[in-house]
Amino acid sequence: MAADEQSLRVAVLGAGLIGVDLTDKIHQSQKLELALVAGRDRDSLGLRRAAEMGHSTTAGGIRAVLDTGPFDVVFDATNADSHAEHWAALRPTGTTLIDLTPTELGTVIVPGVNSHRSAAHRHVNLVSCGGQAAIPILYAISEHCTPTYIEVVSTGASASAGRATRLNLDQYIATTSAAIRTFTGTRDVKVMVNLSPARPAPPFRVAMTVLAGSFRAAPIRTSIAAAAQAVRAYTPGFKVTSLAVDPGRISAAVEVTACGGRLPPHAGSVDIINAAAVLLAEQSR
Repeated sequence: MAADEQSLRVAVLGAGLIGVDLTDKIHQSQKLELALVAGRDRDSLGLRRAAEMGHSTTAGGIRAVLDTGPFDVVFDATNADSHAEHWAALRPTGTTLIDLTPTELGTVIVPGVNSHRSAAHRHVNLVSCGGQAAIPILYAISEHCTPTYIEVVSTGASASAGRATRLNLDQYIATTSAAIRTFTGTRDVKVMVNLSPARPAPPFRVAMTVLAGSFRAAPIRTSIAAAAQAVRAYTPGFKVTSLAVDPGRISAAVEVTACGGRLPPHAGSVDIINAAAVLLAEQSR
């Protein structure tokens, strides 16, 4: 769609599964002008799709982004091992860098929880897809009790996890764990990830278990419902599929179904983190 006169000039760095969907989402935005999609493989699906939509593409990676800039916002959809180099290169340019890789760099932002802080920072960390799905619910719970243990198990379709995601699973677990500790004040956190090759592909699901002392069930249920509604404002396929509030223990599960665009329904993991990224970019003006 054509951007308006106040649109922000943005670039996507990375042309894998996440980069492909980011291109689609930015293309639909009235507030963002996608000026460049930069990958490393000239024949990649992401670069071909971006070119088909009329966007400029390059296989020159971060160097091409620097040469073509400056940009108001750059989305890093590459991998955790490369992100520090990308931030070092872009920092002097004044660009806002939104990190979709699982690093522990930058300011951690989760829409609906602390998105009001994003405009004040030029290096934004989106944790992980599992973090984006779990943290709004866990934060809502932690407002009413002091968790002593939190366990989060993310299950996604193997087909929705690209090469970079598979290479970065250790960083994914470490970064998600650290973010949960920060938002909930809980030291004892366990994060696990399952990639399922099952057919048909399963939906993206995040199951959470929280152990805590005394709490009242009704306020927790109300806060979780409000948190889910806030997430659905930018990720319509987000829903709480189960919730049990028992003495000393809270168990919740959410599922994310990708809605619209080119993503298959099971790719909710990609949908939620990309929706968060685009929302924060639109709010960064």
